[in-house]
Amino acid sequence: MSENSIAWTPGPVASRIAQRSLAKREAGYAGEVRRLLDAALDVIRQRGTTMRPRVADIVAAAGLSNDAFYRHFPSKDALVAALLEDGTERLHSYLAHQMEKEPTPERRVHRWVAGVLSQGVQDSAATTRAVLWNAGTLAEDTITGPPSPSGRLAVLLIPPFAELGSADAAFDATLVAHATIGTLTDSLWRRTTPTDADIDRTTAFCLRVVSPGGAMERTEPAVAARHRSRKRNGA
Repeated sequence: MSENSIAWTPGPVASRIAQRSLAKREAGYAGEVRRLLDAALDVIRQRGTTMRPRVADIVAAAGLSNDAFYRHFPSKDALVAALLEDGTERLHSYLAHQMEKEPTPERRVHRWVAGVLSQGVQDSAATTRAVLWNAGTLAEDTITGPPSPSGRLAVLLIPPFAELGSADAAFDATLVAHATIGTLTDSLWRRTTPTDADIDRTTAFCLRVVSPGGAMERTEPAVAARHRSRKRNGA
């Protein structure tokens, strides 16, 4: 085989240098994104639900250019969607840390509820309300799904629900997450603060949702029997 017929490859040295350059660029870009997210949160927090910030306001607060903004986000809506996702990840980490402190599944569920509803208290409430208010204008094509934290936070409830005997821990966790975050959202818009009694009552509801398989199996035939009875009676 002649030298000219050998396929050209960059070689390990060139590849290593290229990877190092890419890593530096990635770190720089990650820093820009972090600055944009932090600046957007600051501006949104300051304006509350009175005025939505412009891209110009966000890049000025971040100390970056419009080019830097549009390098990472196609629109302001895309940034708000990322901001909501970032906040959800932070809350997820906080809840996971708090739940780890508890010895029983019931107490872990209580910690989860308390952590979620704490987003409706004082300064956290103002920030959360402002972010959700801005997220309410998101276009359908900015993200792959609705801007809801329920799915991500529900994951934390699956282990304690399974430990408590849930027949379908993932389903029950999702149901409870939607209900609890719905309660939080209502509190935010009504500008009321969740109380300890609210946390206890919500926790009690969450624990009632957990149904062992045997109970589910007894319930389904009973529902079917009532349905057949109604059909026979012409109801």
